[in-house]
Amino acid sequence: MFEDFKVFETTLAGRPLVVETGKVAQLANGSCLIRYGETAVLCAVTASEKPREGIDFFPLSVDYEEKLYAVGKIPGSFQRREGRPSEKAILTSRVIDRPVRPLFSKDMRNDVSIVCTVMSVDPDCPPETTAMIGASIAISISDIPWDGPISGVVVGLIDGEYVINPTAEQEAKSQMHVTVASTADLVAMIEAGANEIDNETMYGGIMAGHAANQEIVRFINDIVSQIGKPKTAFESNEPDAAMYEAIKEFAIEKIRYALDTDDKRIRDERMSPVYTEVHEAFDSEYPEMTAKIDECLYKLQKYVVRRWLLDEGKRVDGRGIDDVRPLAAEVGILPRTHGSGLFTRGQTQVLTIATLGSSGDAQLLDGIDEEESKRYLHHYNFPSYSVGETRPSRGPGRREIGHGALAERALLPVIPSVEEFPYTIRLVSEVVSSNGSTSQGAICGSTLALMDAGVPIKAPVAGISCGLVTEGDRFMTMVDIQGVEDFYGDMDFKVGGTHKGITAIQMDLKIHGLTPEIIRQALDKCYKARIYILDEIMLKAISTPREELSPYAPKMLSTKIDVDKIRDVIGKGGSVIQKIQAECNCKIDIEEDGSVFISALNTEDAKRALSIVETIAKDPEVGAIYKGRVTRLMTFGAFVEIAPGKEGLVHISKLDVKRVEKVEDVVAVGDELLVKVTEIDEQGRLNLSRRDALIEVEGLVPENTVSDAPRPPRRDNGRDGNFRRDHGRR
Repeated sequence: MFEDFKVFETTLAGRPLVVETGKVAQLANGSCLIRYGETAVLCAVTASEKPREGIDFFPLSVDYEEKLYAVGKIPGSFQRREGRPSEKAILTSRVIDRPVRPLFSKDMRNDVSIVCTVMSVDPDCPPETTAMIGASIAISISDIPWDGPISGVVVGLIDGEYVINPTAEQEAKSQMHVTVASTADLVAMIEAGANEIDNETMYGGIMAGHAANQEIVRFINDIVSQIGKPKTAFESNEPDAAMYEAIKEFAIEKIRYALDTDDKRIRDERMSPVYTEVHEAFDSEYPEMTAKIDECLYKLQKYVVRRWLLDEGKRVDGRGIDDVRPLAAEVGILPRTHGSGLFTRGQTQVLTIATLGSSGDAQLLDGIDEEESKRYLHHYNFPSYSVGETRPSRGPGRREIGHGALAERALLPVIPSVEEFPYTIRLVSEVVSSNGSTSQGAICGSTLALMDAGVPIKAPVAGISCGLVTEGDRFMTMVDIQGVEDFYGDMDFKVGGTHKGITAIQMDLKIHGLTPEIIRQALDKCYKARIYILDEIMLKAISTPREELSPYAPKMLSTKIDVDKIRDVIGKGGSVIQKIQAECNCKIDIEEDGSVFISALNTEDAKRALSIVETIAKDPEVGAIYKGRVTRLMTFGAFVEIAPGKEGLVHISKLDVKRVEKVEDVVAVGDELLVKVTEIDEQGRLNLSRRDALIEVEGLVPENTVSDAPRPPRRDNGRDGNFRRDHGRR
């Protein structure tokens, strides 16, 4: 039945990598079921027969689909179906897209769709890089024109040694998580998170991943040689050469003049009439190719910018090759938020706001990995007004999610642990003006906002990008690229880090890949610029995190109780915890390990709630002093509840340091009293003393407190039936 079914096997990082073709998804242009350990991903690629009309870009879509059956879960949604892709799935789609896209011809306009469906997950064999390799194989063996293959691996660092595709146990110990994709001879993509790793160590990890990829690329090439389909031709969208040269002669000087400014608004104003003049001159001459006139103008702007950089070392805004645009940093911009920071680099401005919440505000995750929640969140918004455009807001797209995740990854290594700072932290970076490097501006603005909020981060983090222009064997890199250099250049190499080292990298390429020399140079230039931004700008705006939190931020206290006592603190149907929250005007979150987090706007409320929780969870001790509430009055004393379910008697002789005639003369139901535990009888009943608490806490001098008030009659056990009923029922 499956005449074309074939199996190809190799090993990757000591684990079996098996590729099956010709059995499933046979109607796709190319497909394979790739297994890595017990991870299985179905990868399929299709292409439209004809180009899409009226577009000026290559329409590639990459979808990484997480199926919860892959880890034996049923979706938690109402319909019990997988819904929108998770943020991690979107980020993985982007990671696969970035090394794959540049290997397609830029003038191709046929729709191409790559779908990677995760069907089984082995925690020790990452499905993300498995999907990347599977996608590469599916395209390579298809008839779709492509200059691949590529391969991708994850590189970890454990005890100074590089580990390829670390297991789940190794990942927990690793100092970095670097995804490296490669072609046969170049590094095609880098996505990194690291715990302040120095440049040399990071470079070594990238090269270790590159070396591992070479073996898999050879494996894929062997598969292609056996079953690969002949590549089909496609209709090129390249503008007519004669038309391009005519427009170049007509408009080149106008374009040079328009681009030669450091102000994006002026540049756009100058270019607008150029477009008008060119169309007026050439639309009638090329009536069937008017759409490609804009393509010619794009190519001419790209030509001018690249020639300036390569031949003259000239940048459009007049800066030196390694100069950073004018910078500014401010904190405390918004008075009612918990923290805010505005970072400006040239015409790029990012305002980041920090919000502190309780542990219950942590984000719950419903994905195929083992992470169930996270307490540090970073969101990035890119409104149309930031680039002077007019379009409605439709929520975050893949780009916004990706940039937010990059900033989140850059700051994660410096976020204090929950034990040090028991808050959920949300950062929102609002891009209010954009002319390139907004994701790196978000990193800088976020550091400012965290410090302004009083979050005790381990070190400040800054971000900077490095660009690239290549021509044959020639290349040049430039630091802090603005929008036009990103648009017409070959690379956006983003690096976030501290004084000590790198915390995040994201590399976007428009060419096939980078040589080791380019990577090393980009790392070095980003380090120098990063240190300048930290020392000369950010730390002069705020040098250390504020010692006090905003008065509008919740005050958080935490403790840990015995797991067996959790049910006592919660109470039947949540009655106890709800009562504490209502009385103390606070919020209480309890985790499965017994960790208790209490948040309140008032510190005293939080302390009161903490005292109650600890009183419930830890049996009262003789000699301990508590604040309790009077619940009942008797002729012989008052009953005081020191915690829900824990009540004791303060005898009339122990109500005050002076003589008490009537209980009602000293206390009333609902009063709060300081009481000291003087006795715990065999049945666990508490005898309390306000008198002893006042003497110990407030230093009051006692009078003769012998009372004439009647005492309860005693039986042999020291308690009559009524007293036992009143005192013992708790």
